[in-house]
Amino acid sequence: MQIKIGYLYGDLMNIYGDHGNVLTLVKRCQWRGIGVEVVALNIGDRIGRGDYDIFFMGGGQDREQVMVCRDLQDTKGEDIKREIDEGAAALVICGGYQLFGKFYRPFEGEELPGINVFDAYTVAGEKRCIGNVVAKSALGGRQGTVVGFENHSGKTYLGDGCAPLGTVTVGYGNNGEDKTEGAISGGAIGTYLHGSLLPKNPAVADFLIEKALARHGSDMPLGDLDDSLELAAHTAAVKRAAKTH
Repeated sequence: MQIKIGYLYGDLMNIYGDHGNVLTLVKRCQWRGIGVEVVALNIGDRIGRGDYDIFFMGGGQDREQVMVCRDLQDTKGEDIKREIDEGAAALVICGGYQLFGKFYRPFEGEELPGINVFDAYTVAGEKRCIGNVVAKSALGGRQGTVVGFENHSGKTYLGDGCAPLGTVTVGYGNNGEDKTEGAISGGAIGTYLHGSLLPKNPAVADFLIEKALARHGSDMPLGDLDDSLELAAHTAAVKRAAKTH
């Protein structure tokens, strides 16, 4: 069995080590003998039905986000949403997360429409939310938490149609008000956590891989890996966050 990862706008949306998330998915598949292919999806590329099992998009600057928004609206946003509705998984970070919601409203310039994967919207805040994050999460695996680093001024608010990835204990999360961090809808995860997220949150990576395999009819649980290094990194990130809190 082989899964395909559609790496969205890697040339435009890749800050704070977000590319490491794709590397993590690839290695965790290879270690289990699961075939995996990564395909770069850039401006103008099209997406056919059933082409990809996981979509990934990182964060970017405002200028790049506008370019990506236009392409999503003109070329592939509806197809991505259809694929996720039909069982594909996704991980989208920061600016990518915002564009997978309903809209992003900046301080200046036109409102950027999203592709409505998440029942969420984002508005520009008056201050940047910067620092380490710890959030209690059902996807936290043995640790019960997800950890990462945030740097965003957008404030995202969730509707009833999606659940948060976690509840913030350290950091700002979605908006610095309601203690939520990220969003989950089906097999899609949106989050503000850079760092990159997956190397030190292996349970989140495995959630995405399991969703991708289920798209091919497999309901077998993933075999365990030796995650001692990953969990040590996770624990170190939690301790570091506690010191800065």
